[in-house]
Amino acid sequence: MMKKIACTALLSTLAFTWLGASAQQKGDAAKPRKISPDLFGIFFEDLSYAADGGLYAELIQNRSFEYSPADNRDWNSMTAWKYQTDGFGYGTISVETATPVHPNNPHYILLDIQDEGQKGVGLENSGFDGIPVKAGKNYNFSVFLNAISDQSLPVKVALVDRKGKELGSSSFTTSDKGWKKYAEQIHVNFDNDSAKLVLLFKAKGKIGIDMVSLCPEETFKNHNNGLRADLAQVIADIKPKFMRFPGGCLTHGDGVANIYRWKNTIGPVEQRVEQRNIWNYHQSVGLGYFEYFQFCEDIGAKPVPVLAAGVSCQNSGGTWKIGGTGQKGIPVEEMKAYVQDVLDLIEYANGPVTSTWGAKRAAAGHPAPFNLEYLGIGNEDKITGVFEERFRMIYDAVHKAHPEIKIIGTVGPSPKGEDFDKGWKLADQLSVGIVDEHYYEKPQWFLKNTQRYDAYNRLRSKVYIGEYASWGNTLFNALSEAVYMISLERNGDVVRMASYAPLIARIGHASWNPNLIYFNGTQVFPTVNYYVQQQFAVNSGNEYLPGVIKMKGEKTVLDTTAGVSTVRDSATGDLILKIANAGSVPVSGEADLSKIGQLPKSATLTVITGNPEVKNSTDNPQAIVPQSSVIKLQKKWAFTVPAYSLTVVRISSRSMEKHK
Repeated sequence: MMKKIACTALLSTLAFTWLGASAQQKGDAAKPRKISPDLFGIFFEDLSYAADGGLYAELIQNRSFEYSPADNRDWNSMTAWKYQTDGFGYGTISVETATPVHPNNPHYILLDIQDEGQKGVGLENSGFDGIPVKAGKNYNFSVFLNAISDQSLPVKVALVDRKGKELGSSSFTTSDKGWKKYAEQIHVNFDNDSAKLVLLFKAKGKIGIDMVSLCPEETFKNHNNGLRADLAQVIADIKPKFMRFPGGCLTHGDGVANIYRWKNTIGPVEQRVEQRNIWNYHQSVGLGYFEYFQFCEDIGAKPVPVLAAGVSCQNSGGTWKIGGTGQKGIPVEEMKAYVQDVLDLIEYANGPVTSTWGAKRAAAGHPAPFNLEYLGIGNEDKITGVFEERFRMIYDAVHKAHPEIKIIGTVGPSPKGEDFDKGWKLADQLSVGIVDEHYYEKPQWFLKNTQRYDAYNRLRSKVYIGEYASWGNTLFNALSEAVYMISLERNGDVVRMASYAPLIARIGHASWNPNLIYFNGTQVFPTVNYYVQQQFAVNSGNEYLPGVIKMKGEKTVLDTTAGVSTVRDSATGDLILKIANAGSVPVSGEADLSKIGQLPKSATLTVITGNPEVKNSTDNPQAIVPQSSVIKLQKKWAFTVPAYSLTVVRISSRSMEKHK
């Protein structure tokens, strides 16, 4: 495998030769082309345990006892739980629904402790592949308890290792009858990657138990009901311009009853409506629309929520195996209410605190609007009459009530075909501002289609590539994507946004491969594809400058394994050159920097290169990572870059100012 030190050594093989003044390159006089300021972003979908057991910081699995065989045929309300009677206590345990904490959260545990024994009687939770804890850290525990007996009950909550050794604990006593929330903080004294939480009642009595929660005190930006800090930070480090959420196929769901309803995901967590996940697990919706909007704000990404277009996924009921015929529409007589839900989302995001839904946002702790600009309607739907009728109803209502909102339509799941053609025809008829194209293809497809958007009509709808990836996480996969992304910069006046998909996956629970980031309970593993995406997002610009870089030789010019771009970030004034080479031989060229003004003496050079068959892994997570150095600058540059490499040169305007 290509070690980090080997990547560093390869930097020295870059043959940068500086030339004197020469004739201007062809194309220098061409006008710059505008690039969308929102070109490179991310797409989050709750698949592969991306939310529960992933980005959402909750460490207890099935915290509200709502798992069922509908989620997974092997699951029930006690999945991830164990009845704990190790101290020779005994009693009865049952799952009840008669008097829940809230009607939206119907299941709870009823525990009748008939003899508390030596240690107490209660429950044990194993978390998601174990509960990871760190010595010296605090963990916030909470639980809803319904004390049915007259007497109060002493309670102990502890984190223990697999052998029962206590890692940290806290104790409290129940008070009053009826449901009440209890909160404690547990200080952990020992590291452990696979701890368990034990909740023990140490006296005779009856008690209802629900919403058992354990979260690290330290979450991303230290929000309550927050996100896993290390995973959120790796996502934030991409510097995405936007984030699409919550899906994906998740959005339009497995049947009409499973369509993702945003209103079910806001408010106190014990009042949210949990539901089955189309990817065969469960959504606690603790990571709901408020948290999505908040995360977007925290990382400086514009929110791009996607709502179902009034139809379920055409692959509902597993019909992807037979060509996808499971699309069902919300009954027409119910569409008025559904359309109102869409309008209410805009009010929730942008409305004043005096509005109905703006007030709910403020009550959640965010009086200021979230500044929603984009709204997706539909996700790679089959373009049927059922779809068209409902899409038009939603589109017309949103466009009339909120002309300021940029609506994103859909043109099916593939880069061509019947749904693609019908989707574009509908977009033309309605003058939809942006359409969402999706494609997962082999690396060679990306290399052969770098001119896809050159021929697009600039007067038609703009394009959002909501989901794309080559099939794999090797360096060659990432570089094929890099060459293609250069073509997106060149056509940044047509392609408004693009996001690799999927974003994250928990190791051992991946519903889809490849992914941009893998993780387990304690570590995060960015792929080399991640580093390519990061380089483009961090080094994006809003002006494409043609004619600055010229490749040498007719073969190189025609060879789609290489691509170059020059962009300017008008916000900073920085100039960024990118050279992507997915080929097996070095490539050369010339860059004329004479037209950009006074040059600084140096610039930052970042290179990603190595063995094309290598990918970052849990055993070698930094097999291939970006390597940066400082290079000297002159106005005429002849370059040679390695085979299988992405090279980025950033010329800082601050340095330019110093050298005027």
